[in-house]
Amino acid sequence: MNQQTEIKWGIQAQTGRLTDVLLGKPDHFRWVPLNSISAVTLANQEQMGHHFDKQAAMKQHRQMVDVYEANGVRVHFVEADEGLPSSVFTRDSSFMTPWGAVITSIQTPPRRRDYSVASEFYHKAGIPIWKWVTAGHFEGGDFCVLKPEVALLGWSGDRSTKEGAEQVEGWLQEKGWEVLVTPIPPQFVHMDAVVVMLDKDLALVCEDALQPYALDYLKEKHGIEVIKVAYADCVQLGGNIVSLGDKRILSMSHNINVNRQLRERGFEVSAVDYEMFALGGGGVHCSCHELHRETDE
Repeated sequence: MNQQTEIKWGIQAQTGRLTDVLLGKPDHFRWVPLNSISAVTLANQEQMGHHFDKQAAMKQHRQMVDVYEANGVRVHFVEADEGLPSSVFTRDSSFMTPWGAVITSIQTPPRRRDYSVASEFYHKAGIPIWKWVTAGHFEGGDFCVLKPEVALLGWSGDRSTKEGAEQVEGWLQEKGWEVLVTPIPPQFVHMDAVVVMLDKDLALVCEDALQPYALDYLKEKHGIEVIKVAYADCVQLGGNIVSLGDKRILSMSHNINVNRQLRERGFEVSAVDYEMFALGGGGVHCSCHELHRETDE
């Protein structure tokens, strides 16, 4: 049987039961200058005793895959490439829409060619590529679907840019979507470290990263309830978690405060040790892109 014909694709929202996810292979992963998070790690290695452990990284990534599979999620991979050590963070090189995938334009030098393995995956899987970002830069971590046909797009300038976000905004508006484009401070890197949808009308949000009008857009205009993430947790990727649907969450073990908050709200939290990747600039949400979710009831 041709496995390609079995891959479900297309999302209406970033909640609902996750059925198919796109990950990267960590074979060539190593720490390289990516963002403000990895910069802190690299600048403080001697003082903090941090060092990259390839064997630990491989084990941690496997544990993440195990959580997906244990929750009935079909896992797909972009191929590893020796020249793309950070392609394991598949959130940024593409994002899924109801009309097919969008291949993004990543600004940071070590990742500028991640589009090659992402587009190769979609081609081989038989999943249509809807658009390619060509104006400025826009990365998948800045694409947040709040609810069907409502999106929040971020840009920090040194990753996604205003021009790139506005190009994506235009495509979505042509399809009848409502879109808010808003800047975020560079230390947060991407919107998916600031706002992650947990369930229908419920989001994990670092309010310190958003302007009042953006918070009003979430809370007042679209009735989204907020679980707050503290600034100190947010800049360590505390909000960078994945909703698996049905009140199930994939998180990281260092997210002590966030995991506690989620469990108190009735979520089942599977927390994995993901230190090698978090120190390198990306969490579990950075490391995946949903190919398909079932529609919320």
